[in-house]
Amino acid sequence: METEIRPAGDFRAQIIAWSFVAAQLLLILAVAAAPTGPRWSVPGPVRLLGVAVAVAGVVLAAVAAAGLGRGLTASPLPNGAARLRTTGFYRQVRHPVYSGLLLAATGWVVASGSLPRTLAALVLAVLLTIKARWEETQLTARFPDYPAYAARTPRLLPHLGSRSRQRQHPQQ
Repeated sequence: METEIRPAGDFRAQIIAWSFVAAQLLLILAVAAAPTGPRWSVPGPVRLLGVAVAVAGVVLAAVAAAGLGRGLTASPLPNGAARLRTTGFYRQVRHPVYSGLLLAATGWVVASGSLPRTLAALVLAVLLTIKARWEETQLTARFPDYPAYAARTPRLLPHLGSRSRQRQHPQQ
């Protein structure tokens, strides 16, 4: 039987980390299942586009999470199996799981046309940005190469366009 790999960090860091996780889960539930409340009209094709964007976001988050292997944890504290990932989706953004969650939330908001879900998605975006920044302090302490990776890779939204790609990955 293998020993469970636990996240690193002191007790205070653990409390902060798991508070982020709890808030994130509550906000994801609010985006997905909050009563629709005040709504705006969403034409059928736009609703379908929103659902497609939501599905794409879930797929992105799932594939990026799977890419972490045994290093995957809900906590923003890296566990003992964590490795610095800089390929695949991690070459485009530092937090592709969070990017996928935000894409899914955006799609669902568009599909539902719900004000309460929109507000929950906005709060989720703020929370994930704060969580990512806090997580990056942990990753910097764990991985000496993290600051260089962070300097060339955007946090949540990929660079778009050829000039941005050249800036991100200059040719040698």
